[in-house]
Amino acid sequence: MKAIIIAAGKGSRLEHLTTEKPKCLVEVDGKSILQHQLDAYRANDVHDIHIVKGYLHEKIDLPDITYYVNHDFENNNILHSLMHAEDAMDDCFISSYSDIIFEPDVVRRVLESEADIALAVDKDWKTQYVDRTLHTPEEAEKVVHDENGHVIHVGKRIDAHIDDVHGEYIGLFKCSGESAPLFRDYFRKATREFSGLPFIKSADFQQAFVTDLLMYMIADGVRVSCELIDGGWHEIDTLEDVDRVRAQRESDPQ
Repeated sequence: MKAIIIAAGKGSRLEHLTTEKPKCLVEVDGKSILQHQLDAYRANDVHDIHIVKGYLHEKIDLPDITYYVNHDFENNNILHSLMHAEDAMDDCFISSYSDIIFEPDVVRRVLESEADIALAVDKDWKTQYVDRTLHTPEEAEKVVHDENGHVIHVGKRIDAHIDDVHGEYIGLFKCSGESAPLFRDYFRKATREFSGLPFIKSADFQQAFVTDLLMYMIADGVRVSCELIDGGWHEIDTLEDVDRVRAQRESDPQ
């Protein structure tokens, strides 16, 4: 099992904290967001780590990691960053956004899912937005699933009322050995068909999200499943998030 961490973006909403370092190196509770992720993966015996870098890429230089650099990160989005690591998609992998902190148990749940493609989906997602004013529920990558836990809609802008949303995709997903090459092939197919054009919910293919490719696959009959969780993670997107998560973790019982 490989882990692919998408860490190319600047994280401008963290203001001065990312002036001299990438977003993933911002410290929360005594260590960087990236180190929190590495610890969670390694606690689940995932040691083959791949990181896609971009902004201030030279600052991320940890040992025993395979690196890729998205030099055009300012002109594309998270899907294209992820696909810089497509050589790692020849077998099973788990992938995460670099601005989230998650407990090892969240990784375990996703790895143990029997689904070929499994998304970590927080069904208690609205609690993440209590007293959170700079990052609202409208910005969440919302999920609607059927009675069997198969994804119908996923993304920031979905064809469902917010009251009908079942959870939030936290930015962590797994592809099995069979579905990993399929994920890569669908990206290549979408590149041929949509380069320079709108793609799913994105105005331009270059600005596409991972959720756009997932919806593209779902529309073609590929089954994408939810691994439902109850918290155990945090997103670090704004200065408010840093303060909020630091305070929550300090107050948690040891």
